[in-house]
Amino acid sequence: MTAMHAPTRTEDAIALDSRNVAHNYAPLPVVAAHADGAWITDVEGRRYLDCLAAYSAVNFGHRHPDIIAAAHAQLDRVTLVSRAFHAEPLAPFCAALAGLCDKDMVLPMNSGAEAVESGIKVARKWGHDVKGVPADTSNIIVAHNNFHGRTTTIISFSDDETARRGFGPYTPGFRSVPFGDADALAAAIDDHTVAVLLEPIQGEAGIIVPPDDYLQRVRALCTQHNVLMIADEIQSGLARTGATFACDHWGVAPDVYLLGKALGGGVVPLSAVVADRDVLGVLHPGEHGSTFGGNPLAAAIGHTVVELLATGEFQRRAAELGEVLHARLTTLVGRGVLSVRGKGLWAGVDIDPVHGTGKQISLRLAERGVLVKDTHGSTLRFAPPIVVTEDEITWAVQQLAEVLA
Repeated sequence: MTAMHAPTRTEDAIALDSRNVAHNYAPLPVVAAHADGAWITDVEGRRYLDCLAAYSAVNFGHRHPDIIAAAHAQLDRVTLVSRAFHAEPLAPFCAALAGLCDKDMVLPMNSGAEAVESGIKVARKWGHDVKGVPADTSNIIVAHNNFHGRTTTIISFSDDETARRGFGPYTPGFRSVPFGDADALAAAIDDHTVAVLLEPIQGEAGIIVPPDDYLQRVRALCTQHNVLMIADEIQSGLARTGATFACDHWGVAPDVYLLGKALGGGVVPLSAVVADRDVLGVLHPGEHGSTFGGNPLAAAIGHTVVELLATGEFQRRAAELGEVLHARLTTLVGRGVLSVRGKGLWAGVDIDPVHGTGKQISLRLAERGVLVKDTHGSTLRFAPPIVVTEDEITWAVQQLAEVLA
């Protein structure tokens, strides 16, 4: 008679998760218990190099000491009063973030999807109040294979049938054109177009970098037709690509930045819509709001994040280490990797299906202590915290080489 297997702490945690947590994710079988810098330790004491960084929410590393100190200090003062009252940390945070973006005003929210929803509302209100588009007739142009979140409005203009199927009816008012095709975008603009909403580099689609003249042409078209250019920099912004914003690589300044993820320092949800007064000034009391948006705790953390970015250290580090990451990954092309693309510490790696699906490769890497995430079947995304070292990057890529071998 064989002895019964005693469940591990990991198995117990995953079984409880399966019973009580909605199944809207399919996580890797790793149960995080502790994290520091670029490393996660699970409930069994095993360590993993985090090469996902919570989809760029942990750009500054897990528990960055300056961010944690700011959080502790604010926890001892006040954490939430709603926007019914002023709170001391909010205005300094918004002033600092507006300065970082070279804009006038900030609308603070919580999740990235909230920022996108808020940007859509602002664009429609601007279209009505400023551009003079008749009520309920505006349209916003978006890109194929976009990912801006999973609220009902956002999935209405998504190509991802997994995100869409069964959740209709869908919100009208959007036109989708191929990403990187400025001619198609130009053809889609009409007198009722109020905005073009784009990720400068498409993240969920597999780190898709557009043609070099694309964003500049989008900027020119938006200016020519009096249309707002809205850049969703929720994943690509805040140093991830080796610049403060991905748009910076092409010398383009959008009318509206949508920010999130890393803005909360990997500690709290914090997002923002950032624009000039002639755009965000269309909002008046009662027209939009959020109980937690801009709460004192998030504002104190966000202000610290902006101060870290103001030094330029993280942008430089992401650019330098990004060259290492891409150089190492490129050596695997023809050895199980079909192609590598991206900017800075952000890479999409297309795996030859002969070696397995992206999910299977992710599982094998996790067994070797490297955490990545697959997308679109056979693509892996590498986006380690910017505090990662060159040696750690080299080691992670070596684990991928051995898995593919």
